[in-house]
Amino acid sequence: MSPLEVIENNTETNSKTASPPYVPPLQLTEGQSPPIAANGGLSYVSFDRSGDAGTAKALEDALAELAGGEGQRVIDMIDNAPPGPIKTRWGLAFRDYDDCVRFIRESNSFKAPEGGVVLPLAYSVHERPSYSIVPSNAIWHDPAHAEMAARLRKNEEDNRRRNLYFPHVLRDARRIGEYYPGLSPSSPECMDRLGVSLAHLESKCSNFYDAAEVERVFYPEIEKLLLDFFPDATDALVYNHDVFDKDYAGDRTEDQDNKNPGVNARYVNLVHNDLNDNSGRVRCRELLTRNLRNFGRPQHYTEEEADGKMSRRFMSINLAKPMETVEQFPFVLCAWPSFADQPYINNYRIYDDRVGETTRFTYRPTHEWYWFPKQTSTEVSMLKCYDSVTDGSVSRWSFHTACIDPTAPADARCRKNVVVRAYVFF
Repeated sequence: MSPLEVIENNTETNSKTASPPYVPPLQLTEGQSPPIAANGGLSYVSFDRSGDAGTAKALEDALAELAGGEGQRVIDMIDNAPPGPIKTRWGLAFRDYDDCVRFIRESNSFKAPEGGVVLPLAYSVHERPSYSIVPSNAIWHDPAHAEMAARLRKNEEDNRRRNLYFPHVLRDARRIGEYYPGLSPSSPECMDRLGVSLAHLESKCSNFYDAAEVERVFYPEIEKLLLDFFPDATDALVYNHDVFDKDYAGDRTEDQDNKNPGVNARYVNLVHNDLNDNSGRVRCRELLTRNLRNFGRPQHYTEEEADGKMSRRFMSINLAKPMETVEQFPFVLCAWPSFADQPYINNYRIYDDRVGETTRFTYRPTHEWYWFPKQTSTEVSMLKCYDSVTDGSVSRWSFHTACIDPTAPADARCRKNVVVRAYVFF
């Protein structure tokens, strides 16, 4: 049996009744450089085999990328560099967070604005497409492919070794109006211009660890918030959520079949975005026509109805609401104009029945970062992950990460928050 048959067999039954796959056009923003991507940027849906959405081809490419050795050469370059700063094509970088902090303190090159800080942020220095096999993939649970799974797992663990810390100035997101006179951070204009904004919500959800209550109470609240925030919007769909709490002592188990995301113990410490030109459209189509991993309101669009809905403007928004005032690991968001022409680097997330596409970015000193220090439980930070408008008139996305708040006390509690993902239609 081929190492890929474990995935192909899982989709063979469903393929008998599946409609032809939806293959999105690669719709780059006007003036944007082509992405650093596999297969010239084609969506893996283009390589569908009997209804597998391109997952077998993606796994083949993941193994080929691993065999090529470029990822290991990047790790060797980092490991073999002399102590201290590492000279990269983008600027000075550091393997160690604390080393970067010391460099910032000893340098006269950085000045934090009022309400801002200067901190290390982790960027990828691997300019190759990367692959991540999600935990639910059958490959992890098949004893016949244990050796291949071990190689793939080691490569995923090595991904963090291909990141370096770069020093960056962070501005206070609540003071955006000081940098863009007349622009309120709590406005749709801010989202259109920068890809980030701030909303307010008094939620009636009493237990964010209860996935059923989150779906029943919080999802409708967020959909209403979005429709109120964007006056021209005609529909909003919250389709899933994540809970983050490093100190949670209860059951963290993820159960996708029962719409339970579990509880995350790790905060993402890498500059990234959750969608791109392909996945922004593919994920929307999956939700509208197939309800694929939709935690929210069921959708029953025909292919033709989905064509009509997606022929107008739509966007994907991530919204983060703390359960309590954030003391440590606040969000950090980057403003669209500072990277609008920058090529992104694709990361492919391989499921049994779909291939998601997220993105990484390399460092630029001109990136315009904003943070939300001490974000309260009624403040909802919003970032754009995708916009279907490609003419350059509005932001397409933001990229984001988390940071360590140097002003917080040593015993500060780690962030407890819920992040919901939604599509907004116009």
